Amino acid sequence: MGGVDHRKGPRRRGDELNRAIFEAALDELVEVGYQRLTMERIAERARTSKASLYRRWPGRAELMLDAVVNVFPSVEDLADTGELRGDLLAALTSMAHALNSPVGAAARSMLADLDVQRETMKMHRDRFIEHRNQLMLALIRRAVARGEARTTALTPRIASVGPALMRDHFLSCGAPIGDEVIAEIVDQVLVPLIKAV
Repeated sequence: MGGVDHRKGPRRRGDELNRAIFEAALDELVEVGYQRLTMERIAERARTSKASLYRRWPGRAELMLDAVVNVFPSVEDLADTGELRGDLLAALTSMAHALNSPVGAAARSMLADLDVQRETMKMHRDRFIEHRNQLMLALIRRAVARGEARTTALTPRIASVGPALMRDHFLSCGAPIGDEVIAEIVDQVLVPLIKAV
């Protein structure tokens, strides 16, 4: 790399710049790992300035947590299959694709490194886990509206069960998280836990 002048070329702002930064950060994470990751190299790769990064994030941990959250599906991305089981399978499959990618493997090593940093893990909870729980709560709300799920299933604890089981499998067994694992989580745990009786 080396020597890229971020001032050359069209000026990007807002979402366009954020996308470029997230892409650069994740590419850098995959290429060099979290330990060797620097804001300077991310800025260079994104063709922006370090000041632009530091205006948005106080450090690399915060930037990387946002970048990892960015590759996971959002509420707007949720497939509506018309039924609870199909929606759960689609949501967990989408999460598994992110975890199974090179970014997922890099994120796994990053999270292992951050595990010893209490304040950074709190940020992880606040950003990543809340994002994931909101996604699952939106899916459960949809099932409640269709009469398939009980209203008492609309809790952050229940919303966290499926993704937590996937994370446990990912951290203990690594990638890939296969379709059979997702189906077991959905059929043996989530549908019985959430469905209306």
